[in-house]
Amino acid sequence: MNKFQLEQNKAFKLANDLKQGGKGQIGVAGQAKVDRREQRKLDQAKGLVPFACKLDEKLVAQLKERALTNEGGLSEVLVELLVKAGLER
Repeated sequence: MNKFQLEQNKAFKLANDLKQGGKGQIGVAGQAKVDRREQRKLDQAKGLVPFACKLDEKLVAQLKERALTNEGGLSEVLVELLVKAGLER
């Protein structure tokens, strides 16, 4: 592997990290990064399941704005809103 290929691989890894973890995992000191498999196991142990749906752009933008101020992130914001709407946890 030459130097160009090494740098290209670093760029691909960085781009993938940004896609997967967002800005929350970059530059955070003292926080161990958990791989996907381990995170899935942790989520399953908590009873969490992935749920995908399609939403309007404006609504998603509002959700993301709220998620920036919430420690739990987007998932926690959605849980709070669904509970307020009358769904039980």
